[in-house]
Amino acid sequence: MDWQNAREGTAQQALEIRAEFLLGLRARGIGDLPVLRAMETVPRELFVPHRLVDLANRDIALPIACGQTMPEPWLVARMMEALTLRPDLRVLEIGAGSGYVTAILARLSREIVALERFQSLAIAASARLERLLIRNAGIVWGDGLALTRHSGLFDRIIVHAALADVPAGIASALAEGGVLVCARPALADGRQPLVRITRQGNAAQSPLRWQEAHICDCRLRPLIPGLSQGI
Repeated sequence: MDWQNAREGTAQQALEIRAEFLLGLRARGIGDLPVLRAMETVPRELFVPHRLVDLANRDIALPIACGQTMPEPWLVARMMEALTLRPDLRVLEIGAGSGYVTAILARLSREIVALERFQSLAIAASARLERLLIRNAGIVWGDGLALTRHSGLFDRIIVHAALADVPAGIASALAEGGVLVCARPALADGRQPLVRITRQGNAAQSPLRWQEAHICDCRLRPLIPGLSQGI
């Protein structure tokens, strides 16, 4: 029965690692219970490169393919809180990467459309969502700066990059009263703010009015236009 004891020990260890992961998020101020539950049910180890699986439950950013980076869980949680998600909302994600955040968004909202400019990342991320039986989220090989009206309107938009201004395509895709979460370029002192931008007023008003609030500091690259097959 040694194999059974070993199996039970491994399961217990996994539970302890997961509990420590969630306690770490709480210790850093994450208190939104739906967000914590969503992050508990999405196994980060499924989304990291195999050589980094042992680091999956640490609160650190990790490299993925195509020279991209998977954000630390704490920053992901802060983004989810800033979006104020609900089960009836439609969400656009720009920069799906590994698909980890996409899977968490799918636990918190009705429909997720995720764009990824690297084709190889989009294909791999889609396979991970399929493995988790996630049906309300789709990852598309697409340019986040080339949105069309065919995509419809979104209640929430999350951009895993820095925007100096809100691009016209993203602005037109955000519903009235909708929320955009993104980074701004670094300030003179080197800090880079993550912000929550709320669209105010109605579609007839020009120019559009925005309300912006600082969430926390982060490190995100500028949003790059175009498509890449990736390597």
